Amino acid sequence: MARRGARRRGRALAPVCALLLALAAPAGCGLVSGSPMSDDVKPGTVGRGLPLKGAQLTVTSKEFTENIILGQIMGLVFKAAGATVVDKTNIQGTIGAREAVRTGTADGMYEYTGTGWITHLGHTKPIPDVQQQWEAVRDADRRNGIVWLPQSRLNNTYALALNAANDRKYRVRTLSDVAALLKKAPGAVTLCVENEFATRNDGLPGMARAYGMDIPSGNIRKMTGGVVYTEASQGKSCTFGEVFTTDGRIKVMGLTVLTDDKHFFPNYNAAPEINAKALAKYPRIAEVLAPVTRALDNTVAQTLNRKVDVDGKDPHDVAKKWLIDEGFVKEG
Repeated sequence: MARRGARRRGRALAPVCALLLALAAPAGCGLVSGSPMSDDVKPGTVGRGLPLKGAQLTVTSKEFTENIILGQIMGLVFKAAGATVVDKTNIQGTIGAREAVRTGTADGMYEYTGTGWITHLGHTKPIPDVQQQWEAVRDADRRNGIVWLPQSRLNNTYALALNAANDRKYRVRTLSDVAALLKKAPGAVTLCVENEFATRNDGLPGMARAYGMDIPSGNIRKMTGGVVYTEASQGKSCTFGEVFTTDGRIKVMGLTVLTDDKHFFPNYNAAPEINAKALAKYPRIAEVLAPVTRALDNTVAQTLNRKVDVDGKDPHDVAKKWLIDEGFVKEG
């Protein structure tokens, strides 16, 4: 199975980050590897009493928008709790970020339970129950020196979506409805998908098998991720588009996400993945992150992702503002 991180490279960083890269200046979006977080932040509802005072911690992330934001959130929370934090976010590929945590080059990141179970631990079948999936990953990854702290409700998995006009026209709400529509009117079910989704077992081929969809090859149009959203929102070249459930463009483009009523797609709930030695040395990492992780859900993720991918804001600034707005940290 291809790496989940690899399929996300179409989700570009904000223009401001590109500018910072060109200037080679230290940036919150993690474009300069190993740069310290210099923010003057202090405890809000988390980090009171500076439980991580004296700790030196490194945070990391993969290179796509949402994971960079989550990496910035983790780093800022650590800093508000008294730690000195090094920012090594924006590592290319899911394997590189994971290895940084496993080897201790980094102390923590937010990873996705489905990625842990399938990509890192080598399983082929996801576990449908959200809690059981997290528990299985947590228990299996202990042997690798990695601790999974409790997960969030943020579940960034695959889905199909359609625009308002097609929603009114076809009145489909679930993937089973799409399967029924395909049998009734095959020409109505046209799909815009990323190249990788078209071949992945946890993508289009597996979905088609699970729902009994015999989709004509001529009904499937392959393209890059950003174009999928544009084409689905226009609704002319395809009725349905493959989306990620926490993508900020869903709301902006007025797309309706269909329910995976057979629970085919894996659960990709974000959870802190911490190096076991780091957690043993600084066990209060868990209590510092717990309330922040509990606050993360798909609505929050869509809002934060939109600020970067649509509005062009810096991931670091977006993460910091959210933490301050929620009262987790305060300006120094």
